[in-house]
Amino acid sequence: MTTRVLSGIAIAVVGVLLLCSGLAATLIFGGGAGACGTATSVTPTTLSATRSPAPGGIGPIGDWNAEQVGNAATITAVGMRLGVPPRGWVIAVATAMQESSLINTPGGDRDSVGLFQQRPSQGWGTPEQLRDPQYAATKFYQKLQAVDGWQAMALTEAAQAVQRSAYPDAYAKWEPDASRIVAALTGVTAGLAACGVTVSAQGWTQPLHGDVGSGFRTPDRPGHDGVDLIVGKGSPIHAASAGTVTVVRCNAVDVRTGAEWGCDRDGDPALTRGCGWYVDITHPGGVITRYCHMLTHPSVAEGQQVAAGDVIGVSGSSGHSSGPHLHFEVHLGDHTSGTAVDPVAFMASVGAPLNQ
Repeated sequence: MTTRVLSGIAIAVVGVLLLCSGLAATLIFGGGAGACGTATSVTPTTLSATRSPAPGGIGPIGDWNAEQVGNAATITAVGMRLGVPPRGWVIAVATAMQESSLINTPGGDRDSVGLFQQRPSQGWGTPEQLRDPQYAATKFYQKLQAVDGWQAMALTEAAQAVQRSAYPDAYAKWEPDASRIVAALTGVTAGLAACGVTVSAQGWTQPLHGDVGSGFRTPDRPGHDGVDLIVGKGSPIHAASAGTVTVVRCNAVDVRTGAEWGCDRDGDPALTRGCGWYVDITHPGGVITRYCHMLTHPSVAEGQQVAAGDVIGVSGSSGHSSGPHLHFEVHLGDHTSGTAVDPVAFMASVGAPLNQ
């Protein structure tokens, strides 16, 4: 089954889920001010007649099977009905991925129930209510909408503000998968990332909003071919401009043994060398950008075309790193150190100055 056919079926099923629930939906397609505005207040619905979505023609998407994608469709459909911007759909689906692997479980840790593992003892609802995916999703969106500034937050911050998990960093790794599934189900691509992505007239945007820490080839670090943008774990990293992904790689080596350190854990400033999980993007005119120290495997693949602002991964501390940040490089000509230029000056020249 082709991706286009699968997406078409999925969109139809989302519509069916809405219609069968007697709900009206308004799709929010814009990625601008409308997607970042204040949505309407939400009130939990009564128990739906159907306890779980009927996946129908929905097939697997990536590593997620039809049942899991069907539950993601229900979560997304509820967000659409309530007028929650697309960013909220991604946060909700990613949260359910972490909490239940998108399986509507009858129980869990202590008295946790359902897709979001919400607890009756903490006022989320009765066990029967929380086993209804539509009710559970509505309650999640209600709490999310009450979080001031949630649309500009990193996904893990917004999810944690709702869920109060003992493992707050765990939500971040699901953002690429959640974005992919939501886009496939709805056809919406704008507005899935956090607000604040502005593309300049020259076609460039900041990879993320973070203060510049260690600079380009400073006296104490003459071999530092980029700049460090200081952010917490799980901040979405955006393609700085349109181009082709040319490198997706794990580069982390234990300096004591020369063996692979691995990128699915934090690196160490003394014991590890390398960029960790990183991505190179080749842009028109021979410009190459590099994004290092990602938290998990990047959400893009070599050969993939990306647009300015597309999420390519999330920030972390893999490789040679002393803490969460994005190491960002710009090269003019090829991928080697000899072509690196100061990203601060370059990004200012293309209308997308990095935060100072």
